Order: sequence, then C-alpha cells, then structure tokens
Amino acid sequence: MSKQIIIDAHTHIFPAKIVHKAVDSIGRFYGIPMGHGGLPQSLLDSGGKIGVDLYLVCSTATTPAQVESINDFIAGECRLHPEFYGFGALHPGFEGLAEEMERIRALGLHGVKLHPDFQRFDIDDPAAMELYRLCARAGLPILFHTGDDRYDYSAPARMASVARQVPDLVCIAAHFGGYNRWQDSHLYKGLDNVYFDTSSSLFKLPREEALALIDLLGEDRFFFGTDFPMWDHREELARFSALGLPPSVREKILHQNFQRVFGVTV
Repeated sequence: MSKQIIIDAHTHIFPAKIVHKAVDSIGRFYGIPMGHGGLPQSLLDSGGKIGVDLYLVCSTATTPAQVESINDFIAGECRLHPEFYGFGALHPGFEGLAEEMERIRALGLHGVKLHPDFQRFDIDDPAAMELYRLCARAGLPILFHTGDDRYDYSAPARMASVARQVPDLVCIAAHFGGYNRWQDSHLYKGLDNVYFDTSSSLFKLPREEALALIDLLGEDRFFFGTDFPMWDHREELARFSALGLPPSVREKILHQNFQRVFGVTV
C-alpha cells in the first residue's frame, strides 16, 4: 500500500523569542488550551506523527510594524525546511504595500495571511480593497481567517463580498468559510475564486453539517488544515477521518486540491 499524501494547508509558526507569548495570546483569545507549542520543530514533530508531506506556514501581523520581520522569519524557515510552503504577512495599515508584495515574491513566499479579527478591520472595508487588488495582480492568494460569532470583522457575508468585488483574487476562507458562523457559509455558493480549509471546525461542527457544506460548496474547493498549534495533527486527522468521506473525496481534500490550485508536487 502506498503512503498517504497529506498537505496541511493551515499552520502557524513563531520565532523562539516570542513563541510563548504568541501561543498564550491565541489561546486566551479563543478560550482553548494551547499545549502544542509554536516553534517550527514543534510543527514538524506534530505533523510527523501522521506523515504530513507539506505545510502551509504563516503568521499574522497584528500591527503594521510586524510585517517585514514576519516575512523575513517565514522565508528563512522555508529555506531551512523544504516541507514548508510559506505565506507572508500584510496589514491594511502598512505603508508601501506594493513594494512589500514584491519583496514577498522575491523571498519565495506564495501568498498572504490576513486575520481581520486580530488586525481589527472589516474584511470588506473599501480601504482594504487596494490590498486585495494588488495581491490579485501579483498572483498572491490570500488565506483569510473567517468567522467568529463574537465579531463581525470577517463574517461570511463580508468575505463573500470581497470575492465578488475582486474576482481575480484567489481567496481561502478558513474554517469551513466561517468559524462559529457556518450557517452563513452558503453565501459562498457559486464564487469560483473561493476555497476553504477544514481547520478549527471539526471539533465543533457536527458531521452532518460538515458533509452538507462540502457537498454544497464543492469537494474540489476544500483543503485539509489543522490550524496548528491550535490543534494536534493526530486529533485533527481523526476528526477528518470520522467524516467517512469516500476515498476519492478524501484524497482530494488531503492533498489533490491543494496540489492542483497551487501547482505543487510532493
């Protein structure tokens, strides 16, 4: 039997000097114990338990001043670890967005991560549209945190509006399209530039609802993701496996969709 190929399309890593502060802050924000660390080696150790072949790695710039250092860090770790597929950081308040996007590309990074709840901006704010258009022109997909019923910054309706306004932008609406707001994920139906990941959802989203969303939005549009260090790889793979998807669909979500969309081989 051949080895199962697995791509983890949503992970976070942090430098050693801030890792404890960063992980503790995320845990407090979501009220979820974070016991898995956030160092690059911690990610490799966790993913190695299920045989992950490739990791999309990223981090969020909560202030404009963090953008350049995060991009340098992610790019450096990708050079050290060929298993890493890096996304850079941007912030709507960063001056020189176009220049930093060119630097992101020059660093060998493949996209951008935004977290409107952490960065405190409406995902469809007109002021952010130039950032999205620049990313689209630069060929940089954006992994968006989406959803959270405590806030409205990244509500599915706002994310869907972005996708309609910038149809050339490849968008990944994380967490089945909207953490804790999955009832609104139907708003993405028919938006061909929007993809989804399974991260930080299956611990709470009932199996029947998860299967219904995959059916509604399309099995070709989902990527497997763990949101590490939020969750352990073994527990996330077990939750995904418990969906009982047909083998062909399972393969698509575990690796084939990501390989097709991003043109990667493992």
